Amino acid sequence: MAQLDTLDIVVLAALLLGTVAYFTKGTHWGITKDPYATTYGNVNGAKAGKTRNIVKKMEESNKNCVIFYGSQTGTAEDYASRLAKEGKSRYGLETMVADLEEYDYENLDTLGEDKVVVFVLATYGEGEPTDNAVDFYEFIISEDASFSQTADPPLEKLKFVAFGLGNNTYEHYNSMVRNVTKALEKMGATRIGEAGEGDDGAGTMEEDFLAWKDPMWTQLAEKMNLEEREAVYEPVFGFIERENLTRDSPEVYVGEPNKNHLEGTQKGPYNAHNPYIAPIAESREIFTVKDRNCLHMEIDISSSNLSYQTGDHIAIWPTNPGREVDRFLKVTGLLPKRDTVVSVKALDPTAKVPFPTPTTYDAVVRYHMEICAPVSRQMVATIAPFAPTESARAEMVKLGGDKDYFHDKISNKYYNIAQALESVEPSSSWSAIPISAFVEGVPKIQPRYYSISSSSLVQKNKISITAVVESMNIPGRPEVLKGVTTNYLLALKQMQHGDQQPDPHGLTYEITGPRNKYDGIHVPVHIRHSNFKLPSDPSKPIIMIGPGTGVAPFRAFVQERAAQAKAGQTIGRTLLFFGCRKSTEDFLYKPEWEIYKKDLGDSFELITAFSREGKDKVYVQHRLMEKKDEVNELLKQKAYFYVCGDAANMAREVNTVLGKILAEGRGVSEAKAEEIVKGMRAANQYQEDVWS
Repeated sequence: MAQLDTLDIVVLAALLLGTVAYFTKGTHWGITKDPYATTYGNVNGAKAGKTRNIVKKMEESNKNCVIFYGSQTGTAEDYASRLAKEGKSRYGLETMVADLEEYDYENLDTLGEDKVVVFVLATYGEGEPTDNAVDFYEFIISEDASFSQTADPPLEKLKFVAFGLGNNTYEHYNSMVRNVTKALEKMGATRIGEAGEGDDGAGTMEEDFLAWKDPMWTQLAEKMNLEEREAVYEPVFGFIERENLTRDSPEVYVGEPNKNHLEGTQKGPYNAHNPYIAPIAESREIFTVKDRNCLHMEIDISSSNLSYQTGDHIAIWPTNPGREVDRFLKVTGLLPKRDTVVSVKALDPTAKVPFPTPTTYDAVVRYHMEICAPVSRQMVATIAPFAPTESARAEMVKLGGDKDYFHDKISNKYYNIAQALESVEPSSSWSAIPISAFVEGVPKIQPRYYSISSSSLVQKNKISITAVVESMNIPGRPEVLKGVTTNYLLALKQMQHGDQQPDPHGLTYEITGPRNKYDGIHVPVHIRHSNFKLPSDPSKPIIMIGPGTGVAPFRAFVQERAAQAKAGQTIGRTLLFFGCRKSTEDFLYKPEWEIYKKDLGDSFELITAFSREGKDKVYVQHRLMEKKDEVNELLKQKAYFYVCGDAANMAREVNTVLGKILAEGRGVSEAKAEEIVKGMRAANQYQEDVWS
């Protein structure tokens, strides 16, 4: 065979390279970049190379006001965004919103005196920082916090404003904002206005926020020589409709949370920015009445890198019900355009689009906006100028400005934004309201957290949850108020049990998920670790108070202790106080307690309270008082005391009863007994997992 000379080899190589290049164009090279796409390449949606230097960021973007938020459920983030918009529109401040975990704090001492920092801080659980505020909190309260310069005090140039979100049913009410304010002032910072405190426990959070911010703005304007002007709506986001794309185009997000999910390659780590699409291994009803639902579900995490510890929480990522999605799209005039593809761009370099794009109007409303949440009075006031008629505009202005009138007409009925608009003007479309105003003013949808009702020792690859399907009749409200996530779970349960078109209470859900990726038997989840934990020594006694679904983590605790007993370990006295309406209707896990009793023997006792079986209503706090002698004795032995469930009533009354038990049992005043209870909390001997 003839040998190839050098020229032949060069020509053949060129032909080969040309062929490879032709067939790989558009996949490995020559890729046309979408000029409108937002960067959601990594699971957190953060841009590569983004600076963590807040002072540099403010200088680059010409900002003089930064609003930091520490948020667990999205409310603090929502308030931060609202303050940013109001500061710009009313006072001409150049504002930016910042997630505390995305920046460093050592150079806060270099912020100029012409700038101001606002902190909007939620308190989570027993006085803890929210997940995104942990590093900031540990830094700022540290006795040896080190800043970039050597001034003494280090923060003498810093001016700040603070608002806290708390729940007065907890011992450490609003401790985040109180402790951060104290630490900042100790380091020389100047607080402007009062540090506001919102109370979720009293149900006054929104009005607390509104009552705080107006006098705060007045004082801030005086301090920084700002002049108030007529507020005019300025969009933060621009929407561009993409005629060249359809909802079926592969680059279009139709509900996927990030790029990995869009490409069908979900990857860990799974967290609050990146859910795991988990199979539902099992689902069943555990109430025995037809008019109320309580679900037990087993979520399979065996194919993920997720792990949990007994006492942790699982986060369920919900989908909005079809009825409310359709209502919103109809009221806003977007129904005919629901599948129109749009790209969304931030018009401010410091703003972040809260979902990946390009996407559709339907996907934005269904998967990303909390459209079922009660509408805020501030939101009503903001969109009043866009009302379709003069009478509707006048009504919106009145609702936005009159707290009592708004309560009577809107908040008392728990109306969401679309329902509120319908109630004001049902016959006209509200299409003049920019979609950007809704994206900015309606909070982004948040995962819901549930106490895990299984032991990681017993089933490390499956997570149990126990959830009552929420349904409330509200006086004056034409429709029953339905919980978004629990009804979504009910639809999943119905699908798993053979109903191909589940329709719980008239609420249809896209339970197959975007592009059928959930196929009706998967649910997006992540894990949140908790401090609600069993003592490390199983021989320690424990006392658990858990009526209703408050028993969920205690099923896990007892399940774990039963397994430890079977393994030959010594188990301390284990008392569980459980309450429900009737032993024949909602006695959760009744057969299981008998099994655990066999495993644990005399160390375990279940004390029940049935509120609707006798002439008098009997609750767990009554049973606790009946067992006062043993409870007092166990607490002398350093028993751990746990409460899970309703914060406003049950948990507060249990706390009161415990004080009385200690006062009587130890012959001390009730004031002294309260000090003992506070000491138990401080020592982590008294733990709560409660909700309002």
